Amino acid sequence: MSHSLARASRNVTGTVSSIDWEALSPAEARRLREFGLDEGVEVELVKPVGWLGGPAAVRIGRMTVALRRHITEAIKVAVPAE
Repeated sequence: MSHSLARASRNVTGTVSSIDWEALSPAEARRLREFGLDEGVEVELVKPVGWLGGPAAVRIGRMTVALRRHITEAIKVAVPAE
C-alpha cells in the first residue's frame, strides 16, 4: 500500500514509490536529490509535521532532515505489511 510520507506511521521504514516533482519548486527538488531521495530509497518518518506547522523529521539513510508538509505530501511511500 502506498500513501504520502506525511501520513506514514512514525518510526516505520518505508520505500519511496514515487515523488510528485511537479508539486515542488526547482530548489526543493534539487535539495531532495542532493539528499539522495528518489524512488526506491528507504525513508523513515521520525517526527510528523507539528500541529502548528513545524517541519517533519525524516530519516534518509543515516541522515535526518527537516521537511515541510507540502514536501512530505509529494513523497509517496510503500510500507511492508505487518
